[in-house]
Amino acid sequence: MSPSFRAGAREGFRVCLPVSVGLIPWALVTGLAMVGAGFTAVQAMGMSLIVFGATAQLGTLPLIVAGAPLWLIVVTALVVNLRFVIFSAALARPLAGAGVGLRWLCGYVLTDGVFATTLERLRREPDPDWRLGYYLAPSLWCALLWQVSTLVGVLAAGSVPRSWSLEFMASIALLVLLVPMAKLRPMLLAAVTGGTLAVLLRGMPLRLGVMVAIVAGIAAGFAAEHWQARRAGT
Repeated sequence: MSPSFRAGAREGFRVCLPVSVGLIPWALVTGLAMVGAGFTAVQAMGMSLIVFGATAQLGTLPLIVAGAPLWLIVVTALVVNLRFVIFSAALARPLAGAGVGLRWLCGYVLTDGVFATTLERLRREPDPDWRLGYYLAPSLWCALLWQVSTLVGVLAAGSVPRSWSLEFMASIALLVLLVPMAKLRPMLLAAVTGGTLAVLLRGMPLRLGVMVAIVAGIAAGFAAEHWQARRAGT
């Protein structure tokens, strides 16, 4: 690790540390939900390590419990995580100097909070080693924090009082992440489009309204990004 990488890592960790606290209630809820769905501790942690995404894990649990077809479970997981397509496209240029293995690692540990708090600085910083450290250090920290907190939720299932309202705390933590992301117009348009359609289509069976809202939000974000690029070019 070069001095530049270490400097970026320290700064990225400092910036993202407050945001990372919001992962704890989400991870606890996810661990509790998996055990509540009938998973063993090994199965729950296996899913957490492989999927590493709260929305995909929580979104597919009702389908798994209901015995839905495998293709529907897989499609649901892919659709609810489609926002990471936009995130990855936005990070492709700042992280382009990294090797293939590092880029795969960066993709695996990508989280909403790190993306929202680091993207603007990543786009401005000219040093590729600094950028990689700035992104990778908080991402690895958030991945570790997520897995540990999920394990706590799995082991604590049955002993956590429902009066703690962890679901509400997790939702508030996720909403906080929208604030820095909304500074970018494509992200704001994607959030408004997806949120509006999710409310309007909430009555659709099998939560298909959420899937439609996610796809529409991502399409709106891509369209806005393309329009901005064309306008900047002219």
